[in-house]
Amino acid sequence: MPLTLGKLIKTIFLSTSDKSNPGLPFGEFVILMALLTSITALTIDAILPALPDVGRDLQVAHSNDVQLIISLIFLGMGLGQLFYGPLSDSIGRKPAVAIGIGVFAVGCLFSLLAADFNTMLLGRLLQGIGLGAPRIVSMALIRDQYQGRAMARVMSFVMTIFILVPMVAPALGQGILLFANWRMIFATILVFGIVVLVWFLVRQPETLAPERRFPFSLRQMGRSVREIIGNRVAFGYTLTAGVVFSAFLAYLSSVQQLLQQQYALGNMFALAFAGLALSVGGASYVNGRLVVHFGMQFMLRRSRMVRFVVSTIFYGVSFRYGGQPPLWMLAPYLMVILFCMGLLFGNINALAMEPLGHIAGIGAAVVGSMSTLVAVPVGIVIARAYDGTVLPIVGSFAVCALLALAISTWAEAGKRERTL
Repeated sequence: MPLTLGKLIKTIFLSTSDKSNPGLPFGEFVILMALLTSITALTIDAILPALPDVGRDLQVAHSNDVQLIISLIFLGMGLGQLFYGPLSDSIGRKPAVAIGIGVFAVGCLFSLLAADFNTMLLGRLLQGIGLGAPRIVSMALIRDQYQGRAMARVMSFVMTIFILVPMVAPALGQGILLFANWRMIFATILVFGIVVLVWFLVRQPETLAPERRFPFSLRQMGRSVREIIGNRVAFGYTLTAGVVFSAFLAYLSSVQQLLQQQYALGNMFALAFAGLALSVGGASYVNGRLVVHFGMQFMLRRSRMVRFVVSTIFYGVSFRYGGQPPLWMLAPYLMVILFCMGLLFGNINALAMEPLGHIAGIGAAVVGSMSTLVAVPVGIVIARAYDGTVLPIVGSFAVCALLALAISTWAEAGKRERTL
């Protein structure tokens, strides 16, 4: 049975840390890591209800251009996480996080004070670059202090808390809009990031001893990129992750237009978004239970096939409705698709990392960066095709599922060849 929030909190704080680990108490460490990773979700999702207001105030000519406020966060993260992983191995975890959140804070100020759309986009790009640090370094911090089942236990608690943030962030943004304008959302995000950083710097010990550090090397990064591109399994699943994420990015970029405007949900948008986000969280829980019994390949094949078949059928249904299927049909469809994506994300990344155990740290940074940089331009093209109907987003789910199927099949064939 899944944990209720009360049981989760009780379980975390009744847990004890490893006696050999001189770091934070287990409960505080889990909460701190969850908050570090949650800055990203809050930054992306809290602004969603305010996108029309931002577009109007900054005189954005085309409503689809406002989607770039979401997309550029991911572009920045794709660039940033490639940098912060090796940087944290060189100067330590705490300085790397401090630098990243410092860049993030500057980006928040740009967006908060923006008088034109270009300044807003520059701020969002800087926010994304800065957020590459907590995204990557928090995982390194956990690896430094825990391993095996203990690490899996920490990650499970962190992800359970993290899943709550996309569910409540749009409601937070919507609540702020009731008494202030959209700029207050950026001020709130900025304060949240600074509070978490201060907590982190004051309480979290440095986990990377000086003797375990090595110089920052662009040459090593280049070697890792070449190795991943030259490895059919790693490269194939990295591309698959990028293709899958591109459709999800298009959904995130256009979901406010789709639900709040096209389906006229208004202030109910935050509640609808939270319900859909629950599908992704539920998939993470189900995957954790089933992958042990059936394996990553089984989960990957089934979820991508369901995604393709269901999207193809629903595209035909939507076409018959002129791209405006009833909400009672659209909502279950989106829940199924997002549930499949929740199954795909973790398994694809794990399969991409399988041949990279000898360069796990920098390998994770490169895989994450490459998949994101594949996803962002494709996701932007898909999202900007939004035309007031569901057809572009539903069609993208079907096409991207088919591409992911083809690419991952190619990668799996390479894996079989290596075992012969």
